[in-house]
Amino acid sequence: MLTDTRTPTLPQALHKRPWVRLSALGLTVIALIAVYLFTDVPGSLAFALRIRSLTVLAMLVVAVAVGVSTVVFHTITQNRILTPSIMGFDAFYVLIATTIVFFFGSASFLRANELLLWVVQVVVMVAFSVFLFTWMFGGKRRSLHLMLLVGIVLGTFFRSFSEWMQRMLDPLDFQVLTDAMFASLTRPDPMLLLFTGVLVAASCIAIVPLVRKLDVLTLGEPAAVGLGIDHRRLVMLLFTLISVMIAASTALVGPILFFGLIVANLAYSWAGTFRHAWTLPTAALIGMLCLLGGQVVLEQIFGFGGSISMIIEFAGGLFFLFLVLRKGAR
Repeated sequence: MLTDTRTPTLPQALHKRPWVRLSALGLTVIALIAVYLFTDVPGSLAFALRIRSLTVLAMLVVAVAVGVSTVVFHTITQNRILTPSIMGFDAFYVLIATTIVFFFGSASFLRANELLLWVVQVVVMVAFSVFLFTWMFGGKRRSLHLMLLVGIVLGTFFRSFSEWMQRMLDPLDFQVLTDAMFASLTRPDPMLLLFTGVLVAASCIAIVPLVRKLDVLTLGEPAAVGLGIDHRRLVMLLFTLISVMIAASTALVGPILFFGLIVANLAYSWAGTFRHAWTLPTAALIGMLCLLGGQVVLEQIFGFGGSISMIIEFAGGLFFLFLVLRKGAR
């Protein structure tokens, strides 16, 4: 019996060893963190590091929340084009902010207790998504596609209702609301960042024991049930964890629609394997890489001439069209 004794090339070695790719990605992220923290520091180094470290932590929390939740969501839905935002998290966030400004004015919105506002947004968004999922998937229907369709319809309704209220706002109130609708990762509130980090970390810890079951879910519902997986119970648990992570991160920094789509699909290509033990941390690191790299480019090249969320939405929209056209051509 003949064996191939040739030395594998670098791409082949990387494909066979996902930990090499993951390590390279981690080192790149660490290098970017150092560049962001210590490049062009104005004034006191200690003050700048304190401010910038909060931004780095916020990026880390958002990257982990969006990356992990999107990969898990793709596994549940068996579709790599959908993201958890399809359930209307962003529309619900905008609706809550619009309702507060519409009835109480922008002054009340700016004076509102940030912790109380964050708690209200998280609780309302999680309660809505869990109710929708339990109603559409926990009963006799058990239709995941019907649940997604209802989520799209309700998200469209929330956006339309928000736009209707926004048309009647004072220009100053509308400007304040517009600023709140764009994701902001710089200078997050330390208390809100702490609570968001705790929720995201707890959700990730809950997902770790389910990694092998997620691998089985990749085979589809019939195969998973045949292999002894309680599909409905597992999917309901995973969807609840996804809702907590997305709601908490959205309430912290604002909506980021296409970020998860970019991060998850890049993670699949870079990891070179379907196993969630590799794709989940890869998605989190790629998310961190995108946010940090975008912020460095924004500061060093454009001189703060824009918002990183605008760059992400623009690139994500193009990436979404690319994925749709590529799948349609097959």
